[in-house]
Amino acid sequence: MTDEPDVSEEQLTTPAALVLPPPLAALTEAFPDAAIEDSATGQHVMRVPAAHLVEFAQAARDGGFEMFVDLTAVDYYRRRPGPRFEVVIVLLSLRHNLRLRVLVGVDGDVPAAPSITGVYMGANFYEREVFDLFGIDFTGHPDLTRIMLPDDWEGHPLRKDHPVGSVPIQFRDTHKVQ
Repeated sequence: MTDEPDVSEEQLTTPAALVLPPPLAALTEAFPDAAIEDSATGQHVMRVPAAHLVEFAQAARDGGFEMFVDLTAVDYYRRRPGPRFEVVIVLLSLRHNLRLRVLVGVDGDVPAAPSITGVYMGANFYEREVFDLFGIDFTGHPDLTRIMLPDDWEGHPLRKDHPVGSVPIQFRDTHKVQ
């Protein structure tokens, strides 16, 4: 006979509950379809459906995440099942000393996500950059035009299926081995 403690089947299958700071607990209650994940970087991570992004951003701002830090995208072309792109938004709460990374899955066929410039005006140029380099359309953006590449540029260079391209190099036959 061993001295192992009695563990119920439920305890074996249920992960330990995350203890969340009050602003994050309020967001998880208000948005039950937003999934919170544990992160090794010290940031809290929440996956939010694109359909609720603007409402989530407004609730985050009202809940204390007053500072927009960053917005970018990742192309998971042929790397995993599910949405091809992921929009990554980083918010900061100075009052609560918290960082929040918001992940929004975006389909690859018609990549589009709602714009959060109405909530965080600082997202304006970041959304334009992601539009320019990844081709993700931010619906409701006040001026979604190219910001880094020429207007006549075709394609979006940070997509993994974008051709790399090349510049032809011509070598002279000056160093022939005889």
